[in-house]
Amino acid sequence: MGDITRNFSKSEFECKCGCEMPDGVRENIQDLAEELQTLRDYIGSPISINSAYRCLKHNRRIGSNNHSQHTKGKAADIRVNDFSPDEVVGVVEDMLKNPTLPSLSIGGIGRYNTFTHLDIRDGSARWDKR
Repeated sequence: MGDITRNFSKSEFECKCGCEMPDGVRENIQDLAEELQTLRDYIGSPISINSAYRCLKHNRRIGSNNHSQHTKGKAADIRVNDFSPDEVVGVVEDMLKNPTLPSLSIGGIGRYNTFTHLDIRDGSARWDKR
């Protein structure tokens, strides 16, 4: 798995500790990358991935919990050129609600000061950590 979509490569989604990504996680990463590609195509601006898949050990080291969507390969913390984290959330929420816009399958949205958390969990979750 090299390039997984037109604008995203596998390396952008790998754990920062350098461990090998499990097979089950790769499938989730593919689905996540496709959702992020849909977002990128709609907004027409590059997306930088701060963090995506995290093994349990790395996830604990950075202070996150064991139930994080990152450990399943279902989450990414992103920054979008020329968009604030609030603007990214606004666009994603619009895409989720407006049937005339491209369809997204984003379940979790987290607001942070310098990035936006998006994940493909089943169900809806929203939080604000600004």
